[in-house]
Amino acid sequence: MNALHINGNDLTLEAVREVAAERRPVLLSADARAAVERARAVVDALVAGDHLAYAITTGVGKLSDVRIAGDQIRELQVNLVRSHAAGVGEPLAPVETRAMMLLRANSLSKGFSGIRAVVIDTLCEMLNRGVTPFVPSQGSVGASGDLAPLAHLALVLIGEGECVDDKGARIAGSDALKRAQIKPLVLEAKEAVSLINGTQAMLGVGTLALLAAETLVDSADVIGGISCDALKGTDSAFDERIHQARPHSGQIKSAANLRRMLEGSQIRESHRACGRVQDAYSLRCIPQVHGAVRDTLAHCRETFEIEANSAVDNPLVFVHSETTRGGTGASPVQERSNAADGDVISGGNFHGEPVAFALDFLAIALSALAGISERRIERLVNPALNEGLPPFLAPGAGLNSGFMMPQVTAAALVSENKVLAHPASVDSITTSGNKEDYVSMGMTAAIKLKRIVENARHVLAIEAMAAAQALDFLAPLKPSKRGQAAHAAIRAVCPTMEKDRVMYGDFARLAELIATGKLAEALR
Repeated sequence: MNALHINGNDLTLEAVREVAAERRPVLLSADARAAVERARAVVDALVAGDHLAYAITTGVGKLSDVRIAGDQIRELQVNLVRSHAAGVGEPLAPVETRAMMLLRANSLSKGFSGIRAVVIDTLCEMLNRGVTPFVPSQGSVGASGDLAPLAHLALVLIGEGECVDDKGARIAGSDALKRAQIKPLVLEAKEAVSLINGTQAMLGVGTLALLAAETLVDSADVIGGISCDALKGTDSAFDERIHQARPHSGQIKSAANLRRMLEGSQIRESHRACGRVQDAYSLRCIPQVHGAVRDTLAHCRETFEIEANSAVDNPLVFVHSETTRGGTGASPVQERSNAADGDVISGGNFHGEPVAFALDFLAIALSALAGISERRIERLVNPALNEGLPPFLAPGAGLNSGFMMPQVTAAALVSENKVLAHPASVDSITTSGNKEDYVSMGMTAAIKLKRIVENARHVLAIEAMAAAQALDFLAPLKPSKRGQAAHAAIRAVCPTMEKDRVMYGDFARLAELIATGKLAEALR
């Protein structure tokens, strides 16, 4: 795979997945290297002139009024990394940690952080040579960014902390670097705070969840389509004119997918004159619900792409252009520090609120996607609602219970999602001696979202198995060609249930089928 050249400006979410999951190599682009070096020169000038500058010649947070002498600056870097590596709980998955590493390197590549290029080079080499830090998932309140997770990453850069090898074993960070022939860094002024300030933990977890969710919503259209067919639903509600009259782009897309899933279905033709005017919401309103999920995903993607290419540490370094050099004048010290060729300005770009809101919105949307899926499962199994299909889709109902309990499992997952979808970002708690007095809780939102994605995938897997079973009962009538393709994909990993059997293995295989996008291929 061709190497990804990062510059802080055009990283795509797909490239994050390629680096994190497929180990695409990463390098710092030449133009970005020059910008990084220009910003570093500003920091060096401040240190050489013994100017007062936040996190360069002072402590951080509530301790920003403590002056740090020149001969203590390297010690400050180590102390900052060690003291902030205070995470607990289950570690991030290696793919999530790798996403976080790439996103941090890309943000530093913009040239506003004042670090040396070697810091970015080392992050890239760690990615390229499979050095994956052990990063506990808990301990971040989302401002000043994801301090604890990023500090665990920075620990390995200086030859401390722990890593996870390819077999999942934990090893000393120094040993991991040695095996990969990477030299630990001695951090210079400002580099510790630049490494640990940022939103990349919540963003890394959220990006991977978003990419998974985009596959889920395509799969949901496929599964919803075959469920609608199996329940002898009408395609009239998917008429293009209806959706052009309310032209939300996601709704239009899902309606088109459903039309394609039902086009040419023998089952649809078999009941065209049945006299039923309209279906229940879980069938009729699939475009409106799935479409709203699509639009939410699009909004979150835009937010994540902006964040992935943003400078989010503090303070930021702005190199003077030819038109501004020498013209900034003196400024209040609490706002900015001036060196010969640039300004170092304190701000709050590390605050995770934009990402936290998007993560919470995504959690709400996916909870709805799972919720309407569970309602379709209920209609498939309930003899009062399933249009003459066997009770609980069981051959020999009574002796066999069929899909009675899978619907219960789906209901349990959907109800769990309702709890998890409570927004984390509406909460805040004061930290750092009341200096950091309003925080985003973005990492909490990201961790909850992971569980919601998994739950939604399993609910859709149960619906897929139930819908395929229902189609089997309707033979010899056939669904559309796309419906047949979806049915065949399901049956490739999950045979028809001729009598009661243990089904958790079926659900796991179907969840994997959905996760890989193979079921969504029925739309192509």
